[in-house]
Amino acid sequence: MKKLATVVAIAIVCSLVFFGCQKKESGPAKAKYHIGVVTGTVSQSEDDLRGAEQLIKEYGSVKDGGMVQHITYPDDFMSQQETVISQIVALADDPKMKAIVVNQAIPGTAEAFKRVKAKRADILCFAGEAHEDPLVIQGSGADLVVSNDFVSRGYTIVWAAKQLGAKTFVHISFPRHMSYETMSRRWAIMQEACKDLGLKSAFETAPDPTSDVGMPGAQQFIMEKTPQWIQKYGKETAFFCTNDGETEPLLRQMLAYGGIFVEADLPSPLMGYPGALGIDLKAEMGDFPAILKKVESAVVAKGGAGRFGTWAFSYGYTLTAGIGQFAKNVIDGKAKKDSLADLFTAMGKYTPGAKWNGAYYTDNSTGVKAKNQVLVFMDTYVMGNPGKFLPTTAQVVPEKYYTLKPSK
Repeated sequence: MKKLATVVAIAIVCSLVFFGCQKKESGPAKAKYHIGVVTGTVSQSEDDLRGAEQLIKEYGSVKDGGMVQHITYPDDFMSQQETVISQIVALADDPKMKAIVVNQAIPGTAEAFKRVKAKRADILCFAGEAHEDPLVIQGSGADLVVSNDFVSRGYTIVWAAKQLGAKTFVHISFPRHMSYETMSRRWAIMQEACKDLGLKSAFETAPDPTSDVGMPGAQQFIMEKTPQWIQKYGKETAFFCTNDGETEPLLRQMLAYGGIFVEADLPSPLMGYPGALGIDLKAEMGDFPAILKKVESAVVAKGGAGRFGTWAFSYGYTLTAGIGQFAKNVIDGKAKKDSLADLFTAMGKYTPGAKWNGAYYTDNSTGVKAKNQVLVFMDTYVMGNPGKFLPTTAQVVPEKYYTLKPSK
């Protein structure tokens, strides 16, 4: 099947000093409309939340007369879906609300969007990193869904692992995540890519942080198991974990015992690295080039040069801030909601100099290209002395991966 995709790659260089000198476009009392931004908490998805804080820094908080109404969903969102739905729908009660951005779009978001649209059809609904199956979130009334390119990355992450010297690729996850079409399909692609590129593949099961063990129990499990996994598979093994909260203990133990780490599920120099390395980034907050430099120095000091990677800018941060900016641009008539170029321009505001690649989602059963879901990814940055970008966005992913189905 021929891939139906529109590829967009951009390299944006900002002339402003990064983030620090950005000013609010209007004073808090002058906001003519509101944008609702829904994220997880610091413990579940800190980067997503920091993106909301950046929007508030630029455009003000509704409580102070500004534009942005930020709320967080509960950490145990799987058992509180009605609460999540109610939180999102309640934003539509604000007569000045013009757009709602949910990142990550956890289960319940699709139903929430349906209720919002039934209540206020004029409100734009944008989803970042949807947890629900593509056809579910696409049919929710979402004006645009932006997800990491789980199809292309299923191949490029394994390709990058091989470039870093990996002989084995280990995928760490749990049943809830593997019930998602996006993650199960990516794992199927990863396994096929391992066969094609000459790597062994293996799956290890970890606890679900939303279960009774909670995040502390899940992280302790990773702390105890990682040294055993490294001994079992060898130091020339690349590890990939589908959960953000479990990434920190994984990195901490890999820096101590060995292994290769290409990038996180939702990549960022803030994803797991600061805690694993024990470094304070308060002085660098919001300045990703400075953050990356400090993280990289610490990784090199731990002997991890050439073996640990990330995206140079936070994906979660960029999605929240970038989609929020995109929503504003659409409301202001400066962007069209179905324009990839306009979306990447908004996201590029927060990733100066980075290369993005993106394409509309294509259903692997029908070959139908979605009109309201786009998949995106960035080049992988490998930390070293000096560090370098791997040309992941330039790789040509073999056509067969786009129709590969997860095994039942």
